[in-house]
Amino acid sequence: MKYLPYLSRKLSSRFTPSIWFLSVVIFALFLAFILPEVSERSYKVTGTSDSPDGSFFYTTEKLFSVAEQYGESGRSYYIKERFSFDIIWPLVYWFFLTTSITVLFRSVSNEKWLFLNLLPSIGVLFDYLENISTSAVMYFYPTTFPFISWAAPFFTSIKWSCIYVSFSLILIGGLLRFIRVSKKLVSKFKN
Repeated sequence: MKYLPYLSRKLSSRFTPSIWFLSVVIFALFLAFILPEVSERSYKVTGTSDSPDGSFFYTTEKLFSVAEQYGESGRSYYIKERFSFDIIWPLVYWFFLTTSITVLFRSVSNEKWLFLNLLPSIGVLFDYLENISTSAVMYFYPTTFPFISWAAPFFTSIKWSCIYVSFSLILIGGLLRFIRVSKKLVSKFKN
């Protein structure tokens, strides 16, 4: 816990507006080209657009239902994707969310607000825990391990909560930045 202020300040000192712009470009390229291609390939292999990591919350029954729908080849594909593409994608959204929050909240006078730039890291941690647990369910299916199948939806919900709050913070930070810049422009024109 005592390292959190250090880590937050370290991120703040390293993430400049030009680094932020790079994160936006990489994030946009992933959204425009890579994610649609991965989704299409996944649909072709599994025969369904259902995926445990695409829902905010799901039950263990739903997780087993998806495992059944995927079939053996679909489950194998799912596991392979969790340990290839889904290792990189969380880093891409982490980079975008963390740099955005850092740049937008850097000028806030209360340093406690800057801790918000650590929230995407928690989301990524739970994304990886989700990947491990859902992959274990897929690998061992039809054998079930209650703790793993219960933990997977829990990890997914925490991941999505962190991501949703991070995007909300970007909207709030953008609005605060807009207001601050507008006030400066208005005062400049008054003088």
